Amino acid sequence: MKKVLGIVAASTFSALIALGIYQQFYETPALPTKLNVQPEYSARAVALQSDGTTDFTFAAERTVNAVVHVKTSFERRSASPFDLFFGNPGGRSQIVRGAGSGVILSENGYIITNNHVIEDAEQIVVALNDGREYEGTVIGTDPTTDIALIQVEESGLPYLSFSNSDEVKVGQWVLAVGNPFNLTSTVTAGIVSAKARNIGIIPSRAAIESFIQTDAAVNPGNSGGALVNTNGELIGINTAISTHTGSFEGYSFAVPSNIASKVVEDLVEYGTVQRAFIGVDIGTVTPVNAEELGLSVNSGVYIGGLVPNGAAANAGIEVGDVITGVDGKSVEGATELQETIGRKRPGDVVLLTIDREGTQKEIKVELRNRQGTTDIITQDEMNFTAGLGARLEELSADQKRRMGIRSGVRVEKVVGGKFEKAGIPEGFVITKMNNRYVSSAEDIERISSQLQPGDGVLIQGIQPNGRPDYYAFGW
Repeated sequence: MKKVLGIVAASTFSALIALGIYQQFYETPALPTKLNVQPEYSARAVALQSDGTTDFTFAAERTVNAVVHVKTSFERRSASPFDLFFGNPGGRSQIVRGAGSGVILSENGYIITNNHVIEDAEQIVVALNDGREYEGTVIGTDPTTDIALIQVEESGLPYLSFSNSDEVKVGQWVLAVGNPFNLTSTVTAGIVSAKARNIGIIPSRAAIESFIQTDAAVNPGNSGGALVNTNGELIGINTAISTHTGSFEGYSFAVPSNIASKVVEDLVEYGTVQRAFIGVDIGTVTPVNAEELGLSVNSGVYIGGLVPNGAAANAGIEVGDVITGVDGKSVEGATELQETIGRKRPGDVVLLTIDREGTQKEIKVELRNRQGTTDIITQDEMNFTAGLGARLEELSADQKRRMGIRSGVRVEKVVGGKFEKAGIPEGFVITKMNNRYVSSAEDIERISSQLQPGDGVLIQGIQPNGRPDYYAFGW
């Protein structure tokens, strides 16, 4: 993994878990045919050896050639008073290298990995199991699920197909395949320890976390690699470990294939992920808080707040309702709800089963996008980020080098919104937002999604004339 991701204990309910303006849900339709995601083989019963052990060789042989080594690099510049004194205002440069894994999804070179593996990368090199290397191009990223899609220019590549992660069962054998510590084509085995884990590692109120937890050994470098069942079917993308040391300590976490496949399809088809929102603040119901709140059910998803004129409010959902099922499938808590019905697009209709003071009701809700409509949002529209009223353009590595900055995104166009009110001009290069480096519209979106009304916003950067400047305004 490029980053070590630890977790800390958190309460299940935490009063009412406010998930931002809207709670997000999305659907997993079939991927475009050019990704050729339907399995080419029939299900195969796992062979048992004479000593009763499970044979993993079929799954391993099928997987290793479709898992790649993703190597990244970017230039980091640092300046000191000595650099200024000796006439080097741009400072010194250092090449920072990272590594992770990826999974080939199509014979024409689409590769899924984690967003944190390729984040900030100025160069991506993809190494196949047979030693061939290619330059990788980023097709799209989704920080809210930590998924990214890259592509290499090649054909006839071995690939894996997504399987249905809903069918994964706790206790079943799985294999993790990747490149821990730069040890290529490493296979480890374990079992599924739990499903629908929310461990709070994605820094966004819009995050979708419903990980498959396993005890297959996963270490730094495994991020973006494959989690497969014993038939060699892709059921998850290895993403994080629970650790105090930086290395494996017993548990690892993978993005389920049903989430990952939806993200990939949207990135291929639209260039950005289509998020659908229901317009609620929610929390998981437990026997303890059910008694405190006087509920008639001991599980489900409690509605703690509604967005005015949002999808749920307009459908007749009320504060105090408990969602117990979606489209005929029961849900036990908020995380399960995200995965179960979180695969829809704006305009899709879901049938919610709710408990209202002991009475069961079914209510249809038409999901909406972040703008409150049912339209599909294009990449250009997405770049008018978070109501800021700005279209943002990423800088090339050469542009950043010439400006002497490690990161930055140019304000290409300003049309109303907070940027116009703050006086931020077109051509301004944003290097930091609230003291965090930014290199893309997604970075701005991620930081914006964590802001609450009344929070302060500090935009630092460089004016078109090269002069450093900053803008501050309220959210």
